[in-house]
Amino acid sequence: MTHDDMRQTFDTMRAASLRAQTPPWSERADRLKRLRALVKDNRQEIAAAISADFHHRAFQETELAEVFPCIEGVQHALAHGKAWMRVRRRSTGLWFKPASSRIMPQPLGVVGIVVPWNYPLYLAVGPMTAALAAGNRLMVKQSEFTPRFAELFAALVRKQFAEDEIAIVNGDAETARAFSSLPFDHLLFTGSTAVGHHVMRAASEHLTPVTLELGGKSPAIIGPEANFDKAVERILVGKTLNAGQTCIAPDYVLLLEGQQQRFADSARRLFASMYPTLATNTDYTSIVSPRHFARLQELSALAQEQGASALPLSDTAPDPATRRFPPVLLTGVNDGMRVMQEEIFGPLLPVLTYKGIDEAIAYVNAHPRPLALYLFEKNSATIDSVMENTVTGGVSINETLLHVAQDNLPFGGVGASGMGAYHGEHGFETFSKMKPIFHQSALNGLGLFKPPYGKTFERMMKLLVR
Repeated sequence: MTHDDMRQTFDTMRAASLRAQTPPWSERADRLKRLRALVKDNRQEIAAAISADFHHRAFQETELAEVFPCIEGVQHALAHGKAWMRVRRRSTGLWFKPASSRIMPQPLGVVGIVVPWNYPLYLAVGPMTAALAAGNRLMVKQSEFTPRFAELFAALVRKQFAEDEIAIVNGDAETARAFSSLPFDHLLFTGSTAVGHHVMRAASEHLTPVTLELGGKSPAIIGPEANFDKAVERILVGKTLNAGQTCIAPDYVLLLEGQQQRFADSARRLFASMYPTLATNTDYTSIVSPRHFARLQELSALAQEQGASALPLSDTAPDPATRRFPPVLLTGVNDGMRVMQEEIFGPLLPVLTYKGIDEAIAYVNAHPRPLALYLFEKNSATIDSVMENTVTGGVSINETLLHVAQDNLPFGGVGASGMGAYHGEHGFETFSKMKPIFHQSALNGLGLFKPPYGKTFERMMKLLVR
């Protein structure tokens, strides 16, 4: 689409929204069911397109990490959305009774969604689900890095939805900039912190409210009393899913001094059991593009030039032709290295040490607030200490990634890792105006508080201000 095409589509949607500002639940549920059918009925084609875009990604990984949470999210919205729509009664201050107060959820209108390449289905359908449940119309900009999926998804949406319900926009970075500058009623962006700055700047032209789902460096802390081998397994699973190309993947590990070699030995053994014969293994995902592959090589090489040690978890070498990049542990890293300054977004895993849990907490707090934090620990006092003394977008304890799959928990960042949240009812509220309504009673005493002010007014104020 050209900018003029996008603006025309937006205007058509805005007009349709104004004609039916608060669609009934039956209409919203119908849209959600069509979205569910789109995903469910085209699972094989979707997985094949995504795999082709990545050079290779296992169908099972797409099923687990994208198809399942998409369908589960829609099911959750269908089960609860009608209740989310209900007007919520609120108490009214004593001095204003017998007036009443309530909150009415109302669709915002036209919502824009910018989708990244790493989970192109889930990170489109997830926010679409919340926005449709809230009664909005949608424009969705897909990533140019997954062109086969983008073309397929656009065709599937055209079959299921009218042009004034959902419109898919495909194009390059220039298209994304034009998209972000449209006067949406809300704009949700998932992607890098660097691009998030540009999106927020473009949205500010129209004072468009934004939800930014960014990323950052999500730590995994192995506590002093953790089940060590289980912690290594879950960290490795979280790091190797999609070859680490996940915004909430563990970005670095913090463990007690003296345990680095134990971690490396355990990780190497576990990786061999998960991905035997890596060179021909069909379960391991490729890096999405030559540029991203080269960036990971550069991060590792620069760290080693500055004194870090690289500990590969496989004897298979990185292959630029297939873009298969085996996991590498990095020890001896420091904050001056690029690998510790940027979100890695791939299978490099720095391993740092601490002397006590307070030192680990201090390290996390000395850096920008992460999108996720993972803590492995049995001691409840240690768990409480980490939870109370760190601020992060979300947390999984004795696990990685799975907090994002809970439809009753909000998903979102904080500070440099983002703003706002969605999923489930939290997503419904993000894409709604929770409109406060004060309903005055025919019988009320406010006549005592209007000019001319005199003794009666003073007596009443003495009652109010005590």
